[in-house]
Amino acid sequence: MNKLAETVQAQLLAAIDNDDLVLPTLPEVALSIREAAEDSEISVLDLSKVIGRDAALSARLIKVVNSPLLRAAAEVTDLHTAITRLGINYSCNLAIGLVIEQIFHARAPAVEHKLRDIWVNSMEVAGISYEVCRRYTQLKPDQATLGGLVHQIGALPVLIYAQEHNELLSDPVCLHYVIEQIQPVLGDKILSAWEFPEQLVKLPGQVQDLDRQTSQVDYIDVVQIARCISQRGRSRPLAALPAYRHLGLPFGTELDINELLDARTMLR
Repeated sequence: MNKLAETVQAQLLAAIDNDDLVLPTLPEVALSIREAAEDSEISVLDLSKVIGRDAALSARLIKVVNSPLLRAAAEVTDLHTAITRLGINYSCNLAIGLVIEQIFHARAPAVEHKLRDIWVNSMEVAGISYEVCRRYTQLKPDQATLGGLVHQIGALPVLIYAQEHNELLSDPVCLHYVIEQIQPVLGDKILSAWEFPEQLVKLPGQVQDLDRQTSQVDYIDVVQIARCISQRGRSRPLAALPAYRHLGLPFGTELDINELLDARTMLR
C-alpha cells in the first residue's frame, strides 16, 4: 500500500468511526415503495400507482419484464401488467434496486465513469444472482437480485470523497485499492441505515470473503457465486468456494455457466 492510499484509508476509517462521513440517503420513491411492500394487503393497482410516480422507473420495470429471460409471448407495454408478471414482492425489490441507480452520479467525469462501471457490474451480478437463486436454491430470487444491485454500494462515499481530493482522483490504482478496502464496512453501514432486510444488511461486508463458512446457503453465497461468474477467469474456481458447496448440488453437477452469463443482461 503506497503512502497516499494509507493516508486516505486512515482518514476514511476515522471519519467512519466518528460518524463524520456523510452516507447516501435512500431516495424518497424507494421509501414509498418499501412502505407499500410492507402492506401485506396491497394490490397490483395500488403498487402501480406508487411506482408510476416515477416514469423512468416504470419504463425500466417494463423493460426488465421484456428481457429475454422473462419475456412471454406477448410484449408487456404497461406497468400494471409488468407488476402482475413479476409479482408484487419481486417488483418492489427490483424497483428499490433500480431507484438506487439514481444516486450513482457525480460531478467529476472520472468519478462518474467509475460509478457507471460499478453500476453496470452490479446489474450483471444482480441478473446472475437472480438465475442462480431461482435454479439452485429455495431462496427468493427478488432478494438475491436486490443483493446483487447493492453489493458495491459502499463505493459511493469513497468516490464522493475522491471528488474533493484530486490527489486520490488522479491515482486510479490507489483509488481502486481504497475502494476495495473501505467499501465493505461502508456498505454494511449504508444498508443498516436504510433498514434493509437482515439477510442483506451484512452482504457488502462479507461477499468478498471467499472462504466464508455458513451452515446453509444464503443470499451472500448467491451473490458471491454470481460475482465469481461475472469475473470468470479472474477469480477462484467455483468448485473451490465454500459458497458453491453450500448449494448442495448432487455430486458431479455443475452450474450452467453459459446460461447464467446470459442473465447478465436481464436488467439492462
